[in-house]
Amino acid sequence: MSNISEQSLPSSIWLRVVAVAAAIFGVATLFSAGSIVLDYGSSRELAGAYVPFVVWFNLAAGILYVAAAAGIWQRSSWAAGLSVFIALATALTAIPFALLVVSGGDYEMRTVGALVFRIGFWAVVAIILFRSKSQV
Repeated sequence: MSNISEQSLPSSIWLRVVAVAAAIFGVATLFSAGSIVLDYGSSRELAGAYVPFVVWFNLAAGILYVAAAAGIWQRSSWAAGLSVFIALATALTAIPFALLVVSGGDYEMRTVGALVFRIGFWAVVAIILFRSKSQV
């Protein structure tokens, strides 16, 4: 396992900020999706017209978010590839979701926003990580 080494202090600080943001995002995703899957409290009712395969994907992705955060914190070289994988997997999950939407299936508009945000977040993280690698 190789690490990104000899980074400038500002770059290192930004990577820590990215790692913390990814970790918070991961824990929040695990809590949110997990509470719906486990039907904790009234979470399913509050979720409205949730799409089960998106919720299950988010639960699995939340685990990857936390793993990516740990990799970013440790400056592991694999974290950039995992970030790309997360962004692409989320984009691929958006395809059947979009088909559900156009076919008139039930969904919440906030799911559209969440998918767009997740794809964008992880694409930006991947870009930051690949740029930080090229500066080493």
